[in-house]
Amino acid sequence: MQNFKKPDLNAPRYRAPKVKLITKQYLKDFKAKYPEHKDVDYALTKKIVKAFNEKLWRETIENRDGIELPENLGYLFIGACQQPTKENIDYGKSIKYGVRVTHKNWDTDGYISKIFYSNYQSRYKLRDRVLWGFTANRYFKRAVTKEFRDNWKKFIVIDKMFTVSKLFDKASMKNRIARQTKEKLKEYNEFDLED
Repeated sequence: MQNFKKPDLNAPRYRAPKVKLITKQYLKDFKAKYPEHKDVDYALTKKIVKAFNEKLWRETIENRDGIELPENLGYLFIGACQQPTKENIDYGKSIKYGVRVTHKNWDTDGYISKIFYSNYQSRYKLRDRVLWGFTANRYFKRAVTKEFRDNWKKFIVIDKMFTVSKLFDKASMKNRIARQTKEKLKEYNEFDLED
């Protein structure tokens, strides 16, 4: 067992600057583009966007295969991954006991949840799609954690050496085979002995 040195909570920290997407200027531009929505105020706009985002992440949690984002922006799903080789320190217990204690994820048999975003197989290729990313908000992360702890076996297990693009290729291959089988069954005649 290694001794654990309590972190300095008063040390300087780096915080990434927050970027607001819904600003007064955005609302002004929106009203200029869509004059029929001129009565919409800032608070209502924020409420609409929050409700829409909540609907998206709830659907992502409920559907095992995830969802396709609107406007072909990509796909969002939750995967189960094996525990990382790097130590995941439980700071609360480590401070309490004075020794380094790591999270072992006993509730989920050693698996951790990850939120995956991909625009690899989107119908229409996005410009500079490699630069696109997704950052989940606090409510989404906490809901995923709670659901994963309760029902971790329902999510897709992602191997360390398995890329998300291969996962989509595999799924599209299954869909293609299912479509071909359905088409062949339409033409199938069990009484025709020539084939």
